[in-house]
Amino acid sequence: MDTKLKRRFGIADRNNRSTMSPKLEAQTSALDFALTVHPVRDDVPTSGEDGDNTTALPTATLEQEDVSLHRRIWQRWCALYTANSFLILILCAILLAYAYPPLGAVYVAPQITATWIAVIFIFMSTLYEMIASLRKLVALAGMAIQTKELSKAFTRFFFNVFVNVFNFGVVSGIVYGFSRFMLYVNALPKSLADGMTICATLPVAPNMVQVLTNSAGGDEAAAIFNAAFGNLVGVFLTPALILFYLGATAEIKFGDVFFKLGLRVVLPIVIGQVLRNFFPPAKTFVRRYKKYFKRMQEWCLVFIVYTVFCKTFSEGSDASTGDVFIMIALQLVLLCFVMVLAWCLLRILFRKEPKLQAMGLFGCTQKTVAMGVPLINAIYESNPLVGLYTLPLLIWHPMQLVLGTAIAPRLADYVKRREDSQELNQMSEDGETESEKPIQAAEMGEAIEADGIAAPNKRHSMKNQDTSLNSTITF
Repeated sequence: MDTKLKRRFGIADRNNRSTMSPKLEAQTSALDFALTVHPVRDDVPTSGEDGDNTTALPTATLEQEDVSLHRRIWQRWCALYTANSFLILILCAILLAYAYPPLGAVYVAPQITATWIAVIFIFMSTLYEMIASLRKLVALAGMAIQTKELSKAFTRFFFNVFVNVFNFGVVSGIVYGFSRFMLYVNALPKSLADGMTICATLPVAPNMVQVLTNSAGGDEAAAIFNAAFGNLVGVFLTPALILFYLGATAEIKFGDVFFKLGLRVVLPIVIGQVLRNFFPPAKTFVRRYKKYFKRMQEWCLVFIVYTVFCKTFSEGSDASTGDVFIMIALQLVLLCFVMVLAWCLLRILFRKEPKLQAMGLFGCTQKTVAMGVPLINAIYESNPLVGLYTLPLLIWHPMQLVLGTAIAPRLADYVKRREDSQELNQMSEDGETESEKPIQAAEMGEAIEADGIAAPNKRHSMKNQDTSLNSTITF
């Protein structure tokens, strides 16, 4: 037995057990058994200095507490990163671009890697998912369609038109007018004012609008349809709106823009659909590694943002830090204003459809980053201010996420309360109808009985008339 343990517990050597008391001998045997099961490590101190009787248990407890504290901090950081990975990566990309701009502006060949390879991959994967979602929706609708759903088709047509017109036309018109006013009073530089307009012309964010609609208890089918339709149309409508509001410049020509979009967007879509329909291994491969494709899509977006900000930082800009903060505040005001306006119009136009109101609130105001960043990069690839054109969109995206997440539970309560109220009204109307049926039946019975009494009298009178008539003819 270890000498320190003997001295700590006051136990003599096992060779001198003949002089031990029975109690001390039992303690020695128990300690021998404990050391056999859990032997003492030589590298772990078992006593304090100067031979005192302090043990290492407090130190071990502190070490365990430190380990558990570090583990909790790491778990919280992992949860935060998982929930906001894109925003964290975007922030790191901008800081890295500011630290050394030539790396992303020159050395990584952004004219090939960012404007072609990354853009083609993002559009192919994004539109592939949207088309697959739309096909799934059509299949489900074909299997579950009912007569009452057909009666709602005309109303849904106006709703879909309203959502897309508001998202593309109303929001962009309001933001364009407000940004021109701020530019007129010299409150914003032209690059940020144009960036706000470009952000407002983009289509709805597919994944975000579906998630928020589901959280708010809205119409998920309408969310899937409008997300897919808006992004498919936005590939060509967004550049047209940008050229309409901002006009063509020396760097931007209408024909060149659509030619590049045709090569980078339309051609990858066609190739992707051909592979999906006529090459089954490709479809199986994409389905098996779907989560990795999404991760690669996110990294491609971050890489594009990194390269455009490297270009902006390397060549300079007309905006200061104060201008950026003013733009952030204005984006928040505009987002809140268009959300309130959309909600008021939805309450007026679709007052009996709470699920459509919830979906429309997000569908009318959300803007996509997944398609917005590559679109802006494809249109303004040779413009040194492309980073400032992208910045308002990178501000709008987290704002719409925070506001949408905050109001989704209240919208869910509103939708449930309205649907319960409509069900109660319907039940009360049905109850009134059922209660009126016995009264109507009684009235009908009385009428029938009255007719039954009047019929013999009528036949008797008619018989008398016939008799009198016969007698008259005889005479």
